[in-house]
Amino acid sequence: MPVMIKRSNTEVQRLLSWAVVCVLAVPIAVSSEARAESDAVKSGAASNKESSDGSVLEEVVVSAPKLAPEGGSFGNDVDPADWIPVRAFSSDASALLRAVPGTHVYGNGGVSGLPVIHGLGDDRLRVQVDGMNLISACPNHMNSPLSYIDPVQVGSIKVFSGVTPVSEGGDSIGGTIRMNSPAPEFARHGEGTLLKGEAGSFYRGNGDGRGGHLTATVAGEQWGMTYTGSIVRSGNYEASKDFKASGLAATDRSWLNGNVVGSTRYKAENHALGMAVRHDGHLLEVKLGLQDIPYEGFPTQRMDMVENDSQQVNLHYTGNYSWGTLESRLYHERTRHKMDFAEDKQYYYGTSATILAPGMPMFTEGKNLGGVIKAEIPLSHRDTVRLGTEAQRYRLDDWWPPSPATLPAGYTMGGMAPNTFWNIKDGQRDRLDFFAEWEARWNAQWLSQFGLRSDIVKMDTGKIQGYNNSTMYGDPTVATSVPGKFNNADRSRTDNNIDVTALLRYTPEASRSFEMGYSLKSRSPNLYERHTWSTNTMAMEMNNFAGDGNYYVGNLDLSPEKAHTLSVSADFHDPGKKRWGVKVTPYLTYVEDYIDARRCPASVCGSSAAVTSSLTATTGFVYLQYVNQNARFYGLDVSGYAPVWESDDYGNMIATAMVDYVRGENRTTGDNLYNIMPLNAKLALVQHLGSWTNTVEEQVVSAKTKVSQTRDELPTAGYALLNVRSRYDWNNWRLDFGVENVLDQFYTPPLGGAYVGQGATMSGSSIPWGVGVPGPGRLAYVGASVRF
Repeated sequence: MPVMIKRSNTEVQRLLSWAVVCVLAVPIAVSSEARAESDAVKSGAASNKESSDGSVLEEVVVSAPKLAPEGGSFGNDVDPADWIPVRAFSSDASALLRAVPGTHVYGNGGVSGLPVIHGLGDDRLRVQVDGMNLISACPNHMNSPLSYIDPVQVGSIKVFSGVTPVSEGGDSIGGTIRMNSPAPEFARHGEGTLLKGEAGSFYRGNGDGRGGHLTATVAGEQWGMTYTGSIVRSGNYEASKDFKASGLAATDRSWLNGNVVGSTRYKAENHALGMAVRHDGHLLEVKLGLQDIPYEGFPTQRMDMVENDSQQVNLHYTGNYSWGTLESRLYHERTRHKMDFAEDKQYYYGTSATILAPGMPMFTEGKNLGGVIKAEIPLSHRDTVRLGTEAQRYRLDDWWPPSPATLPAGYTMGGMAPNTFWNIKDGQRDRLDFFAEWEARWNAQWLSQFGLRSDIVKMDTGKIQGYNNSTMYGDPTVATSVPGKFNNADRSRTDNNIDVTALLRYTPEASRSFEMGYSLKSRSPNLYERHTWSTNTMAMEMNNFAGDGNYYVGNLDLSPEKAHTLSVSADFHDPGKKRWGVKVTPYLTYVEDYIDARRCPASVCGSSAAVTSSLTATTGFVYLQYVNQNARFYGLDVSGYAPVWESDDYGNMIATAMVDYVRGENRTTGDNLYNIMPLNAKLALVQHLGSWTNTVEEQVVSAKTKVSQTRDELPTAGYALLNVRSRYDWNNWRLDFGVENVLDQFYTPPLGGAYVGQGATMSGSSIPWGVGVPGPGRLAYVGASVRF
């Protein structure tokens, strides 16, 4: 492993100093203005209350600053009753978003889904875990932001779709997802130390998945400490029927049946320790996080994750003052990531005379330091202002050691030696943002919000090199070679982005409301879009986070994306929002300089036969370069619920429905955009009878026929899945069980990606093209937990 080059600490010290001021100095400076009266909830008679998921919990008083809802009066809090049951059959936190209209997940690893809202996903969304803006440190985006929190660690979810307040993050154009662990708990006044916890486990039949979790809390009236840990593991899952021939997964690898989806096994551990103290309306939290993923297969990628270690430190302050509320945060996250070929992909390449590679180790290290400070200031009964600033310092190194590291006797040197290949060296991506937001409640019917945000994004990388100086990679000392051109180019970029948001809500009466909004949102390219440089086929294979099996190279000349979004929403319901409701949301987004892909021209990728044929190919894996074009998205979300019956003998039953449609078009080329979800619906009947909750759900997805010709995207057939779930609560016990895909239907998810989960995946088109990743067949599961 090469030694990392150290940088000057000046920039680090500057940001650390700024963040310390955010977290500590400001509260101290204005502490004299703190409210004299504590906002602690006054102790009362002990009582038992039912939580949103139906379980009975002992009342515990939690005293924390009374901050306004994130995003002000806009955004959607996801009901825990919609996502808590998902934890029994999925260990992917992105699956918890399945009840949010217009939200879906790109296929990825078993715990590493990539959320998408209205056709815009991955880095186009601002995804925050406990307030941290996490970044995937991988050329395949294997360690996605939501992979750093296990579903059992989640305490709340909030989603901003489309038109997003500027206070909810910049450098994104599709929306914001906030996934937080539970708020800290404290003991009630005069009742001594609080001791509580929860333990649980699950088993899933398809893939032999199993796991468990433990949560323990100890707290006094002014302090609290909570530990949460989980471990999950699963083998490869099975589709409902054969979608390929049975046989060895690859040379010298194990046998895979025709219905087994290769490279879908995984194992993950997550641990978190939270500590909190409070005093007179002020709350200070420190959270420490640790993750270890020893392996996770990826059926849509040519490599697998064979190691992912992450450490997180997250310091958070909130407080009430006479002038308003203050929130500040400082966090640091470090990820060390390794990819190679796991059990279902060929490991050794070459002949008896030459070793091309015994494996292909690829290392990535990401360091993410960030901070934010924001204040909410009520100016009058009508007007509220939110002001804030945010900074992020991100460093990335992506290097591939020579393979073999040393040459065995009797073998000649292969193509991946003797040097270390630097995919990205000394990568930098720094942000400095400022925002202001004004919210006005004009009267009982009208509410408005207007915001302005400035984002400065600075990016740069160091000089790179290939495995060797042959024509395969190029000699970096030769100015006309591929690495020579990159090294001699000005690689630094500074983007000055502006976000503007205007939102309006009209509530003529308690049973209906209307929202409309416009936003201009911007996103700068990520390091892999701008700074990956090699046009060698093998290197381009590895720089793919689209999951389509194609070959990608970056583009230093990319401009930031600028998205104009119009959205209107009509919400009809009973006055208490308890019995029935219907919500309809049409939207339109036009993106200038949308980062799509073009067939890589000879001027960039050379004039080899493979590149030349790729320019006009209508099948097979193709050579692509990221490029700015214009795009348009439009669609409709419809959701609703209504009672079916209310009975003393049979309980209460409600019907729920969710339908969404999105269309994505490349307005520059006339092509369809990649990875767009077709028309789909979820229909369910939910029965509540005593301690039982039973659900029957039908998921219907139409055929995907509008596919990207540029990427040779695969069409998918329509399908319908039947799911049944039950839950039983008894005292402190909870039991979840059910069957997903009851009828064992074979299907290919439209966002599932191309299947490259087995075989000689490094050898370009030697693996079959035209096979999508099938969804799991029938999955029976059971999960149990107990609170103590």
